[in-house]
Amino acid sequence: KQWYQRRVRGVLNYYTNYYYKSNLRSMVQDVSSKRSCVRIGTHNGSFHCDEALACFMLKQLPEYKDAQIVRTRNPDQLAECDIVVDVGGIYDPATQRYDHHQRTFEGTMATLSEGKLNFSTKLSSAGLVYLHFGRQVLDQVIPDVNEANKDLIYGRIYEYFMEEIDAVDNGINATEEKPKYHVTTTLGGRVRDLNPSWNQEKQDFDGQFEKATEMVGQELLSRINGMANVWLPALELVKAAFESRHETDTSGRIVKFSQGGCPWKEHLYTLEAGAGLEGQVQYVVYSDSNGSWRIQCVGVKGEGFKSRLPLPEQWRGIRDEKLSELTGIPDCIFVHASGFIGGNKTEDGAMRMARDALKLAGAEL
Repeated sequence: KQWYQRRVRGVLNYYTNYYYKSNLRSMVQDVSSKRSCVRIGTHNGSFHCDEALACFMLKQLPEYKDAQIVRTRNPDQLAECDIVVDVGGIYDPATQRYDHHQRTFEGTMATLSEGKLNFSTKLSSAGLVYLHFGRQVLDQVIPDVNEANKDLIYGRIYEYFMEEIDAVDNGINATEEKPKYHVTTTLGGRVRDLNPSWNQEKQDFDGQFEKATEMVGQELLSRINGMANVWLPALELVKAAFESRHETDTSGRIVKFSQGGCPWKEHLYTLEAGAGLEGQVQYVVYSDSNGSWRIQCVGVKGEGFKSRLPLPEQWRGIRDEKLSELTGIPDCIFVHASGFIGGNKTEDGAMRMARDALKLAGAEL
């Protein structure tokens, strides 16, 4: 009987120790796992474009790739996060806090980027994350682009994508004039529409925030890749055409591309400014997808559809044979009613239209 009791106690002790050690290991692993989980903190409830984009940008970086996004306004929970965006009332890069709502915050790219970018729009959480991490995001998304071109893309992404998000989130209108119509399909508007409606029975803000983050992120990636794979190659084409403009026409006011479709306008403005020749080029001539040729007026920078020198008023809205008879130039196709673009079946015909338009306007050849 004593032997049996000792045997039972031995078995019980063995399994008790095994169970205790197994649970202890599990507890240690669980605590270790919780400690190693990187957390990105942002606010809960209704969401906006800026924090959705800020979270997406951070998750492109190796250190935040697998991070958990914690949506809360609880100070204790935010204190446990490794990085916090758009909530908390603190902007402090040293502690990875990136809020812009505090009354004392007036930061812009011009004041915070150490001279790298000269934009005066107050930053949102997206702008703050882009300021501090945007260059690293580009390293991850377009690693094969050289450093100088990444710098170009970094500035252009802010000017043509990020600044709008900063301005809208901070309540800064694009113009002081009353808009002539409603614009409701912006990226920020589409993020707003992803929020659960007020009368939904089940409001899944966290689930919809994930959708918003993915949507704004894909748009950002599309812009970055477009600039690297489309915009930069176009720069070389426009630069070559600009430098050879006097060979195209002695006036230097006509630029000719061997092919159309490339984004040339901003490149042309930049090249003109760099050469101290703003406003020099009046017309761009290029072939279209049908094998015909186009003559397009260079627009006035920053003034929408206004052209520097529209095609002659008497040509506008006229087509085909009637246009050829009027101009004395064979193979004319059309001139738009606003005078911003025209067409001819041949390269020579398009060039003649451009030269004659200059003559009629009194511009020097």
